[in-house]
Amino acid sequence: MIGLMARSSGAELALLLLGGFHTMVDEVTVELAKRGHEGVRPVHEFALRAVDAGADTASELGRRLSVTKQAAAQTIATLEAFGYVNREPDPNDARRKRVRVTPRGHELMTIGGALFDKVRSRWAARIGPEQLETLETHLAQLTERRSFTAEDLQD
Repeated sequence: MIGLMARSSGAELALLLLGGFHTMVDEVTVELAKRGHEGVRPVHEFALRAVDAGADTASELGRRLSVTKQAAAQTIATLEAFGYVNREPDPNDARRKRVRVTPRGHELMTIGGALFDKVRSRWAARIGPEQLETLETHLAQLTERRSFTAEDLQD
């Protein structure tokens, strides 16, 4: 078993990390669908969080997600179709539309966050809270809190 080997290869480590990500995301995605949020992907929640934090134009969202303005605009259109965001006129520039998270979008972020916390709690119970905190600390050091692109987060 890869996880119990004394020394694994870089490829095996990459697969373990990817598997951990997918294990969490897949479980949360299934549960979100059961709660009326079908078709949601990780990039959608990350985009919602960026919009809620102030990335209220396609250009700004693109910068935050490290994608093109066109890719960000496409993500905004998808979020709008799901009812997670709406576009409002910019009071300072009539040519611009500002993106705002809707109550449904806030609901998704709240439920999604709670579901990720439940998965994390189960993992802590399984391997021990200290071990999980150590893992998180090491991963944060290794990734240097790298921001991920939308392409990184899609299947």
